[in-house]
Amino acid sequence: EAQLVESGGGLVQPGGSLNLSCVTSGFSFKNYGLTWLRQAPGQGLEAVSSIGQLGTRTYYADSVKGRFIISRDNAKKTLYLQLNSLKIEDTAMYYCAKGFFDVVGDLALLRRGQGTQVTVSS
Repeated sequence: EAQLVESGGGLVQPGGSLNLSCVTSGFSFKNYGLTWLRQAPGQGLEAVSSIGQLGTRTYYADSVKGRFIISRDNAKKTLYLQLNSLKIEDTAMYYCAKGFFDVVGDLALLRRGQGTQVTVSS
């Protein structure tokens, strides 16, 4: 069974940075695209960024383009998300998920971890 464990969240001021990590097990990591999802209070799941198996195909939501960077280490079976120039509206629970965001019509169907909280506040 696929396991995904996120870490790296926290409280940061606007304009600050965070680095999220997602350690995985239980599936053939190198054969899957991966996605970072987020969910703000009272909101639905949003696909923040996805990366293909080889790392050459990426997707970023318009709201994070130019600020967030997704990467992966297939040897370590780990997914990363670098969050820069953080805004208050980036506050959410961040989840890593198995699969590129467009493989499903409903993001809730992607297997994901328990999440790590990112709070941007002054």
